[in-house]
Amino acid sequence: MLEEMSEYSTVLAHVNSVPSPLNSERPTRDVVTLYGEATSESLAMALAAAMESRRETMERVDVIRHLGLWPERGAVGDAAWRDERTGQLVTRDVSIAPDVIRETANQLLQECGATIGRLVAGLSMPDWPEGARRAISFTLTSYSILPTGAGARRDSLLEHYRQSDGYTFDNEGD
Repeated sequence: MLEEMSEYSTVLAHVNSVPSPLNSERPTRDVVTLYGEATSESLAMALAAAMESRRETMERVDVIRHLGLWPERGAVGDAAWRDERTGQLVTRDVSIAPDVIRETANQLLQECGATIGRLVAGLSMPDWPEGARRAISFTLTSYSILPTGAGARRDSLLEHYRQSDGYTFDNEGD
């Protein structure tokens, strides 16, 4: 989604996970909200924050994450889930360094910059109806849940894109 920049905040984006409904086959999804003017670089950084936050909590599928993204601070927020044995709510701070965000964002831009550019163009179109949310739904391939490290970096997003359904777009705006 794209929202106007708040005059009181320097946040570049928010990343929030939306859990799948109970007894559903739909996976948890992330909602990425950019603030201010959308650029390929800002969207790549926001997508990188979403991807890296999934890596941070990869051991769980029912995690709810809330992150803010700042260019100078990286992504900062928390993750929460229910302990399967006790039913207690478990929370964990999440902090992703700006260098990690920039590295992943650069890789995304190298491997799928044209697709990111199309997303930015769609969000930035001047003819959105008055009061409509500037939002585009799409699916990012399984790259987002690969572990970090040199071995994972050798497997490119483009390769995963070629072997899967890649990106899908719809204009429903959810």
